[in-house]
Amino acid sequence: MSATRAAYHPLMSELDPRTLRALAGAMPKAELHLHLDGSLRPETALEIARTRGVEAPRTYAGMRGVLVGPEQSEDQAALLLAFDLPIALIQDAAALERIAADLVEDKAADRVRYAEIRWAPLLHTDRGLTGPQVVEAVARGAARAAAGRDIEVRLIATLMRSHAPERNLAFVADMEAHGIPEGLVAVDLAGQEARFPDPGLHRAAIELARSIGLHVTVHAGEWGGAAQVRRALALEPERIAHGPLSIDDPTLVAELISRGTWLDLCPTSNVQASIVPTLDAHPLRRLLHAGVRVTLSTDDLTVSDVTLTEEYVRAVERIGLTVPELWAIDLAALDAAFCDAATRQRLRIEFRAWAASVPELTGG
Repeated sequence: MSATRAAYHPLMSELDPRTLRALAGAMPKAELHLHLDGSLRPETALEIARTRGVEAPRTYAGMRGVLVGPEQSEDQAALLLAFDLPIALIQDAAALERIAADLVEDKAADRVRYAEIRWAPLLHTDRGLTGPQVVEAVARGAARAAAGRDIEVRLIATLMRSHAPERNLAFVADMEAHGIPEGLVAVDLAGQEARFPDPGLHRAAIELARSIGLHVTVHAGEWGGAAQVRRALALEPERIAHGPLSIDDPTLVAELISRGTWLDLCPTSNVQASIVPTLDAHPLRRLLHAGVRVTLSTDDLTVSDVTLTEEYVRAVERIGLTVPELWAIDLAALDAAFCDAATRQRLRIEFRAWAASVPELTGG
């Protein structure tokens, strides 16, 4: 089923909320836009703060109140403040392994069968770790948790717009020199767009990453709308993280379609960052119907306080997707995934086998 040509199914016109939630929960899911440091369990954060002597709330409610972002912030920069404490907490290998394992466990419990986890390694070097050591720690934790669970995990190393281009280039060069850890498949570029609007400053690091076999995705359009997405396209990413306001520029929409560039959309997070005013106004459905390749993710399990099942339900109840459209987006995410062909094909077979047994999707 094509994500851009999903046929309306009459059985999907009036699913009651309980049935919709049960179906979304049971659905095998692929999540491509997921931040490690935005998904820290409050109980883990409490333990790390206590054992590392980091100043932080000492109760679950207090910690959760700091880690969960507001329902709507003034802008992207304000929302990013929610990451300050997680980054301060996660500065050693044991902590990195622990939070990576936690996140994989949480995603597996939500029937996420394929997850790409991203984070900025250079933000976790304040206590002496090198960039490659940070990547290796996260890779160990993710692999340990994935073993024996029904989930495939791949990793994306994020380069920060706020870091000097030379520093990002040196990180990628270090990865090349040390050898790319098992599971690391891509680099990302992220950070405050208002302060650092030109992604082209980091072209050398992006191009080196691509030359050593890593895929490329770029955060764009959390500030500056469609114009920022267009600037990001100059780096030729395979996927754009966010970019919902691409819908405002028909020429850009046409270019996204012609390039085959995916938008990894996170509606709840997009409302939190005030990219869109409400979930009901999110252009996910319009982008899909226009023919843009889209995927659907949470962005952050904790900062956005949403599971992927809940994000799927909201996409139907608030944004107006039909369930066949939702399923088509989920299945198409495997086409966008930065995994090897054998893994992609195996997951496609598993996803389709599940769908064949579900009357609501098959009409049986």
